Amino acid sequence: MKPESVALHHLGAAAALDPELLCIFGTGDLGRSLGQRLLQSGYKVVYGSRRPHSCGPVPQGAQVQHMATLLCVITLHLELIVLVDLSNNLKKDMYPEANAVYLQRLVPGAEVVKGLNTLSAWALQNGLLAGKQVFLCGNSAKAKHAVAEMATKLGLTVLDRGSLSAARELEDFPLQLFPQWRLPLCVALGLTAFFYFYLLIRDVLYAYFEDGKDISFRIMVSLANKVFPIVSLIMLSLCYLPGVIAAFIQLYRGTKYSRFPDWLDRWMLCRKQIGLIALGFALLHAIYTFIIPIRYAVRHKLISRMKNNKTTPFNFDNTEAWATDSFYVLGILGFFLYVLLGLTSLPSVGGSLSWREFNFVQSKLGHLTLTICTAHGYIYGWNKFLRPSTYKWYTPPGYMLCLVVPSIVLVLKMLLLLPCVDNTLTRIRQGWERTRLREEEGEIKATNL
Repeated sequence: MKPESVALHHLGAAAALDPELLCIFGTGDLGRSLGQRLLQSGYKVVYGSRRPHSCGPVPQGAQVQHMATLLCVITLHLELIVLVDLSNNLKKDMYPEANAVYLQRLVPGAEVVKGLNTLSAWALQNGLLAGKQVFLCGNSAKAKHAVAEMATKLGLTVLDRGSLSAARELEDFPLQLFPQWRLPLCVALGLTAFFYFYLLIRDVLYAYFEDGKDISFRIMVSLANKVFPIVSLIMLSLCYLPGVIAAFIQLYRGTKYSRFPDWLDRWMLCRKQIGLIALGFALLHAIYTFIIPIRYAVRHKLISRMKNNKTTPFNFDNTEAWATDSFYVLGILGFFLYVLLGLTSLPSVGGSLSWREFNFVQSKLGHLTLTICTAHGYIYGWNKFLRPSTYKWYTPPGYMLCLVVPSIVLVLKMLLLLPCVDNTLTRIRQGWERTRLREEEGEIKATNL
C-alpha cells in the first residue's frame, strides 16, 4: 500500500468552534489534493510524512508531522479512530487479500473503512466532485457514517457496499477500463468490419472481376463514407430498440415490477454509450462528405448526358432534383438533431434540465432523429430498389441492409403509440397490475357466491 493511502478520522465529539481533525498519511499528489479539498470543507488537516522537513509544499493551513508521531497517536487511541483505506492495486489479485482486510488485521482494535479509492488527484484539483459517486464498505456502521458525512461535505454521492468483505471488489473498480463502453464498441467495430468488407466485395471486387475496372482508390474515402452512415443509423436504432422491447415485455406481463432479463438490463444501461458512438460515426460521415468531390461527380454525369444529347444544362429532372434536395435537407437536419442529443447527454447540460425536459429531448427528439435519418436513407435509394443492376452478385446494397433495424424500431414504436396500447402501457408504468386486477375480480366473484 502506498503511504498516502490511509487517512485518519477522529470520531470524538469536537467543540462547536473547533474543526474536526483529519490526518493523511503521505504528501503525494493524491494526499495534497485531498487535503486541499478537506481544508476548503472546514476540516483541520495534518499530514504524516517520513521526511516532514523535505516533503515538499502542502496546502496552506495544513500541518506536517513525522509518521512515527501519528502512529503513536493511533496506538494510544485506537477506539477513537477510523482508518480510511484509499489504496488501489496495480492489477487484480495482486495480493491474497484486500488491502483494507490486511490493514484491519494489523490494527484489530481500530475501525477500518474502505472507500474513496475511485477519486483521482486530477478530479480533486479541478473540483470535479459534484455528484461523483464513491463507494464505502466496512464492518462498523458508525465509522461508515462518519466517512460518508465527510464525503458528502466534499460534494460526493456515497454508496454503501456493505461489510469489509467487499473491499476487494472496490479495489478492482479503478482497474476497469471503460466497462460501459465495451459492448457498444464491440458492436460498432463488428458492424464496421462487416459492412466494410461487404461493400468492398460488392463495389471494388465486383467492378474488377465483372467490368475489368480498378477502382481500388475508393477504398480510403468513398467506401468508408458508405460505411459510416450505415453503422451510425444502426447504432442509433439499437439505442432505442431496448426501450421498445421493454415496453412490450411490460405489456405482456401486465406489470412494471417484474425484472427485465439480464441481457436487456445490460443493453439499456449502455444506451448512452451507443448513442454517442452513433453520433461519432455521423460526424465522420459529415466530414467525409465535405472532402469528397461531389460536385465533380455531378458535373461529370451532366457532361456525359450532354455529350449523348440526352439533356441540356438547364433541363433537369424535376423529380430527381426534389429527391436530391430532400436528401441533403434531411441529412443536415438529422445531423443537427444528432448533435443536440449528444449535447444533452453531457452531465453539465443534462443536469440543468428537468426530468420532463430531458425525457422529451432523449425520447421524443430521439425518435424524431431516427425517423429523419431513416427517411434520409430511403430517399437515397428511392429509385434504385427495383433496378436489377442494384443487386450485384444478387446481394442487396449496404443502405438497404441498414434500413432494416431502424424500420423495425419505428414500426414497433408506432404500434406503441396507438391509443389502446399507449393507455394500457401508461397505466402499467403508473403502478397498475393486470394480475392484481384479476385477483380483485376473483375476490368479487367469490363474495357474490
